[in-house]
Amino acid sequence: MSTDGWKNFGRYGADRDPGNVHGKIALGRALEDALERMIIEGGIKSPPSTRRGLTARMRYLMTHKGGPAALADAGITAAASTIRAWTKGTQRPRPANLEAIDTAYWNLRAANVLANPAVLKAHLNNDGRGTKVEIHPINQDVVDEPRRRDNLRIRAIQVRYVWDDAVDALTNGDADALADIWDDVISDLDSDYGAYQYVSSIGLGA
Repeated sequence: MSTDGWKNFGRYGADRDPGNVHGKIALGRALEDALERMIIEGGIKSPPSTRRGLTARMRYLMTHKGGPAALADAGITAAASTIRAWTKGTQRPRPANLEAIDTAYWNLRAANVLANPAVLKAHLNNDGRGTKVEIHPINQDVVDEPRRRDNLRIRAIQVRYVWDDAVDALTNGDADALADIWDDVISDLDSDYGAYQYVSSIGLGA
């Protein structure tokens, strides 16, 4: 396979746009975005200002390991009896404490999702169907005009089998492994392989 895209990156100005990055970086960012979506989309929808939203958050914090510590880290110093009343919905916290409870809930939920990478792996593997990877080529506007490739387009590939390794690489901060995985992904582009080693962004879809 040609590595011209890697060797020539920046030679004709592509690196003038900081948004043009190696695919391993864009892949890592896309995985982080997928994690963030899982944290938010699977979380409690009711606002903390509602009784339902407050009690749901307090029950989560009181029934999951690390909940009391998350409340303390968020600045909650209330007595145990007050926290029980919040959990039962018989007492309403002051606005500052409501905000702190919300912060504690989301921090704990994020920590729990991050601590269980199997959930993200299962989501991306999608029962063996994999996940669509949408590849946005580098911004050609910054490339010296004679070297611009205006024919590059957004490419979409259904990617399977790499997601366990990709999530492990993200979790371990292994940029070399992400680079190898990206090479595997774009190898399906055949002659366009070198043109997509560097990209402007990557999207992960269903």
